[in-house]
Amino acid sequence: MSRIKEKITDPKKLSIFAITWPIFLEILMLMLLGNIDILMLSQYSDEAVASVGVANQLLNMSITMFGFVSAGAAVIISQYIGSEKVEDAKRVSFVSITSSLIFGLVISVCFMLFRFPLLRLMRLEEYLIPRAATMILIVGGFIFIQAILLTIGAILRSHGYTKDMLVVTIVMNVFNAVGNAFAIFGLFGFPVLGVFGVAIVTVFSKLIGLTIAIFLLKKRIPGVFKSINRKTGFPFYDVKSILKIGIPAAGENLSFQAYQLVIISFVGTISTVALTTKIYQRSINFFIILFTISLANGASIIIGQLMGAREYDEIYKRCLRYLKYGIIASGVGATLLFFFYRPVLGLFTNDEQVFEIARILFFIGIILEPGRAFNIVIISGLRATGDVKFPVYMGIIFQWGIGVLLGFILGIVFDWGLVGIMIAALLDEWVRGIIMLLRWRSRVWQNMSVVVEN
Repeated sequence: MSRIKEKITDPKKLSIFAITWPIFLEILMLMLLGNIDILMLSQYSDEAVASVGVANQLLNMSITMFGFVSAGAAVIISQYIGSEKVEDAKRVSFVSITSSLIFGLVISVCFMLFRFPLLRLMRLEEYLIPRAATMILIVGGFIFIQAILLTIGAILRSHGYTKDMLVVTIVMNVFNAVGNAFAIFGLFGFPVLGVFGVAIVTVFSKLIGLTIAIFLLKKRIPGVFKSINRKTGFPFYDVKSILKIGIPAAGENLSFQAYQLVIISFVGTISTVALTTKIYQRSINFFIILFTISLANGASIIIGQLMGAREYDEIYKRCLRYLKYGIIASGVGATLLFFFYRPVLGLFTNDEQVFEIARILFFIGIILEPGRAFNIVIISGLRATGDVKFPVYMGIIFQWGIGVLLGFILGIVFDWGLVGIMIAALLDEWVRGIIMLLRWRSRVWQNMSVVVEN
């Protein structure tokens, strides 16, 4: 308890880099968790890569939906901690874990029942569907594990324990890499299981991670599973509060994931080479924005606690400072990737058609990525203050009005292919990012705290 008390007495002393570096490594490990599958499967077959890549798009969309609970809980818990209401933070933590379990089970059942219709909606070629369906059946059938894991991670980070989930992620990565080596390459006479084996290993690695995360949660926040008063019953009002913040907060990400699914379906109509290139490009490009995403996650913890303490001027200055860091990191990273894309992409493929298309995509990324930083950082700041609806509205309008509509016109109608789709994405990020900056400067978020002062 004393350690928690120390963390919440003065949010202004929180260091963005002290909070961010474990988040950076955690997200890096999570990305490796997915990219190890792609990298190892690329040695197995390009068709397996395309199948798993499309399946992962659907799975990632469901993970974004789990943000309904974890994102809402993170905002409320951070503000309670900033207001020094530790017991309230514990209660909301327990409610969020319970809600995640229920929601996760529902999504798991949906994946098992509707995996084939979902894949056909993606316009995936018929010969790729069986492998993708296997991935969705196994990983999607146990996706509730990921739902609980995400929520526990949000709880620990909101309390300032950002290093704990790093440990969990490292353990999952080690198990996943070793398991994949057996399943894909048949080490020591083990049968080569391909996509089926990768799916099994993915589920078991996450189950191990969840077990460790629960242990750490009980250790760091004693009494979190006993925070409900049996006399008063289950606090459904907390569920309402979580969803009031969480649905809009996750809505922006959900809109983005749905937008990406539509884009992938567009790319799937161009060619298998274009689809494979896009999957490789997305996997590699994520490392470029990794620092910005980590920075935004750290910023949301600090801004949430400062919001609970009503330090509005400090919040305003900090978010703009973090935005500068994000723009610089994204711009430098995208430029370096353009100059060194060939050896990096060479880890995945030696197809010259893929290299030719990817070169243009990475060049466009030099302009696109700094614009994306505006949205990543400022939207996280707005969400932490409780201003969650505005980013969703803007996301729906511009991601679909520019990203999808213009992407279809340039990429499919004008036959510019992936280049046209990327140009539309660039315009979406920059227009929306400037609007987010104007929203932050308006300071309307000062009146949107979700924690009421006593």
